Amino acid sequence: MKTDAHWKKIGQSSHHGIIVPLSAIRTKNSHGIGEFLDLISLIDFCKQIGFDTIQLLPINDSGYDQSPYTILSSSDLNPIFISLTPLGIEDAELKELNGTGRVEYQKVRKRKLDLLNDYYQKNKTRSSFEDFLQSLCYSQMDEVKNYATKNQCFIKGDIPILLSSNSKDVKENPNLFNDDLVAGAPPDMYNKDGQKWGFPIMNWGAMRENHFTWWRHRLARASELYHMYRIDHVVGLFRIWSIPKNKKAIEGFFVPQDKDLWEEQGREILSMMLDASALLPIAEDLGTVPNMVRHVLKEYGICGVKVIRWERRWHGDLGYIPFNEYEPLSLTTVSTHDSETLQQWWKNEPEEAKLFASFKHWQYQSVLTKEQRFTLLLDAHHTPSYFHINLLQEYLALFPELVSDNPDDERINIPGEVLPTNWTYRIKPSIEELQQHEQLISLMTKLTM
Repeated sequence: MKTDAHWKKIGQSSHHGIIVPLSAIRTKNSHGIGEFLDLISLIDFCKQIGFDTIQLLPINDSGYDQSPYTILSSSDLNPIFISLTPLGIEDAELKELNGTGRVEYQKVRKRKLDLLNDYYQKNKTRSSFEDFLQSLCYSQMDEVKNYATKNQCFIKGDIPILLSSNSKDVKENPNLFNDDLVAGAPPDMYNKDGQKWGFPIMNWGAMRENHFTWWRHRLARASELYHMYRIDHVVGLFRIWSIPKNKKAIEGFFVPQDKDLWEEQGREILSMMLDASALLPIAEDLGTVPNMVRHVLKEYGICGVKVIRWERRWHGDLGYIPFNEYEPLSLTTVSTHDSETLQQWWKNEPEEAKLFASFKHWQYQSVLTKEQRFTLLLDAHHTPSYFHINLLQEYLALFPELVSDNPDDERINIPGEVLPTNWTYRIKPSIEELQQHEQLISLMTKLTM
């Protein structure tokens, strides 16, 4: 496998973990939003329960856009996540915002940047404002990574393959991107009109001529932060749904348009990524994905993702695939940041849930019982997959006091819709409260046994 060397530090064995948007967590030291050094407490929590992986959503700078996938720089981190307490900064206004039900992203960013600007003025160096903040970001994440390594915990980052047209990268390297076409997804069973994301597609020809220098630099920076990384929308490395700016998603087409070029391009880019970084990649291969993509991933030794509700014999009797038949080179999960939570799906998609209940030999009812939820999480942690990672709120839902009374409040994002609730999700309890919740710790510990 091309990833033999990449697996050495991780190990081809069972790894258990949680997925969190950094913005969603909080500790007693947080200032209105999850901060880099809050991850140290989360690492301690994982150690308590026997988990060894924390998967983060992107932490790149997204400006005042609360979506972490609206990337304004491929290497700059978001200064909104800088931990203020170690800098000697305490702020009553931000502390108050730390207690809101949802993250007040814009308010927090404005106040934090004002405070950080004051801090910069008092501690002026020869670096710009911007470089000074990035130095703080990388320094704090370096502390997190070192602490995780010391405690045998892996930090898995997220590398989106698309960036905003307003990003520093597109402005400084316009030849590396095609701004006439924007990326999206073709129509499928979940989105009959397709999706239009609005991000420019990459000009792979220009990148190739430049020996993929931009990508190599990006992955080198990621190596400073993480032990592993998620390749977002991996099929986009092979071919990507491209839409003229003034057209609807359904009017798009694949680039390259010649199907015979897809596999060659995907192999070339993945090989480059493996050569550029010693980090282990894990591919997000959900949605409409040609069979050859998964064949290449398996050949290279790169895990794909298995969401148990979507693991069915789609070209056969539509039955659910038994968990013990899952490919070891995979990551098993019960939901994603873009999907309904397990409970939402169970209630909102009764026909699918009834089939799944039958698969489990259960009598269907619209609300998952605690026992059923625990069983599904236990199943997800005992497939042959090398990785078993779920959104933190899927575990917290075992205890009603740890989640919202309204299950809809536990969803992170609804793709294709611009909603004030998207990306403002906040975990109800603080990390300290989780560390003291003996029943939660007991049940989560049992999941890996």
